[in-house]
Amino acid sequence: MAALIAAAKEEGTLNVIALPPSWVNYRIIIKTFEKKYGIAVNSALPDGSSQQAVDAVMSEKRSPKAPDVLDLSMAVALANTFLFAPYEVSTWNDIPAAQKEPTGLWVQDYGGYMAVGYSSKFGTITSLNQLLGPRFKNAVALIGSPTSGEAAMNGVMMASLAEGGSAGNIAPGVSFFAKLNAVGNFSPVRPTGVTIKAGATPVVFNWDYLNLPRYIGVTNWKVFIPRNAILGGYSAQAINKNAPHPAAARLWEEFLYSQAAAGGQNLWLEGGARPVEQAAMTSNGSINTAAAANLPPVNGTPVFLTPTETTDAADYLMANWVKAVG
Repeated sequence: MAALIAAAKEEGTLNVIALPPSWVNYRIIIKTFEKKYGIAVNSALPDGSSQQAVDAVMSEKRSPKAPDVLDLSMAVALANTFLFAPYEVSTWNDIPAAQKEPTGLWVQDYGGYMAVGYSSKFGTITSLNQLLGPRFKNAVALIGSPTSGEAAMNGVMMASLAEGGSAGNIAPGVSFFAKLNAVGNFSPVRPTGVTIKAGATPVVFNWDYLNLPRYIGVTNWKVFIPRNAILGGYSAQAINKNAPHPAAARLWEEFLYSQAAAGGQNLWLEGGARPVEQAAMTSNGSINTAAAANLPPVNGTPVFLTPTETTDAADYLMANWVKAVG
C-alpha cells in the first residue's frame, strides 16, 4: 500500500465518469479521497450512463482524459470485460464469490433492493395489489421504459415475483402493469425529484437507495420492499486497462472497498446503499451501525437475477410490453 500510495500521489490525478454527486454519497466519497491522498479527481459526465462511460473509454483510448475507473450496471460491465484490467483489492476475501469476477475484472460494489417509494398521503402500503385501487389514479410510475431501462425492467420483475412469477418468468409482472394501466393507475411520466415534489409521480418503483426521502428531496415519503418480492441488484467497479493514471485507479479501488469508518464501504452505506462487504463488516464490527439501521427493512430471501435471466426478461419485455401496456 505504501508503494501504491506513493505512485498514485506522483500521478496526482484520477479520472472518474458518470458519478452524480448526489448518488450514493459520491460527493463526500470524492472529497474524502482527495483530502486523504492529495489527489485531484476529475469528474466527467456526472449525469452520464454506464454505456456513456464505456463509450468514453473506447473513444478516448489512451488519452490523458480517458476514464481511469468505472462504476457500471452489471449488464454493461459483463458486455465489456475486454476493456478492463484485473485487480484484487486488499479486502478481496470479504467480497462474496458470486459478486466478483474471479480475476477481478469487475467487482460488485454497492446495491440494494427494488422498492416502492410513495407519498405518505396514501397511508401505509403493504401490498402491490393496493396499487390497483381507485386512490392511485395515474399515480404509479417506473423509471422510464422497461424495454430500455434496467431499473424499470427490475421494477416489472419485482411485480412479477409479487404476483407469483419467478426470476425466469417476468410475464406476471407485465400482466400486473397491464392491469394498472387498464384501471388508469399507471403513469407514463418518468419520475424525477421535480415530479415527485410536484406530486405528479407519487408512487415510484426504483432501487431502495434511490427511493429514499433524502435522495429525492422530500420528507413525506415512505419506502417499502414487498416481503414476497425481494429483488436485489448491485453495480460493479472496473479499472480501464489503458488507464492514464493506473496507480491512482487502483488506490481509488482500495479506498472504495476499505472498511474504515471513512472508507468507501461505510460512506456508501451512509448514502443509503448496501455495500458489498456488509456481511463481513457486520461480523467484524467495522460497520456503521447507525447507517445500517436506517436502511429500509428486508424480510425474506433475496432474489438476484443471473445474466441469462436478465437477458430473457429483457427479450420478453421487447416482445410483449408495448402490446400489453402501451
